[in-house]
Amino acid sequence: MSTKAPNPVDKYVGSRVRMRRIMLGMSQEKLGEALGLTFQQVQKYEKGTNRVGASRIQQISEILQVPVSFLFEGGPSGIASAGGFGEGTSPAYISDFLATSEGLALTRAFTRITDAKLRRSIVELVEQIATREAPDRR
Repeated sequence: MSTKAPNPVDKYVGSRVRMRRIMLGMSQEKLGEALGLTFQQVQKYEKGTNRVGASRIQQISEILQVPVSFLFEGGPSGIASAGGFGEGTSPAYISDFLATSEGLALTRAFTRITDAKLRRSIVELVEQIATREAPDRR
């Protein structure tokens, strides 16, 4: 049996489904129930292991209360520009970070801080901690 790597677009769409689901505080089980699927199937969609058909993408976008385009925004297009990167796309680590519950919680909390100096201080603190954690990765 051959193990085929997930398509980058399938992985990206899955990560966007996960991110939005977490933003709404919805479990994989609840999304699965709304779709008539098991949570394991939702899990496979989110990992990009299984492809999501067009009608299912439409259904997911309605349940998650986002336009279909949201699931593809900033993702790999398959068309490389001169520099090898699509214009306006975020690096994959940003999507990966926002797809975690910690990343989403941190982003939510951070954006509620209105004091720009305090936000900058928090960024500096996190950078210092990261440097101490992995000093050779600068």
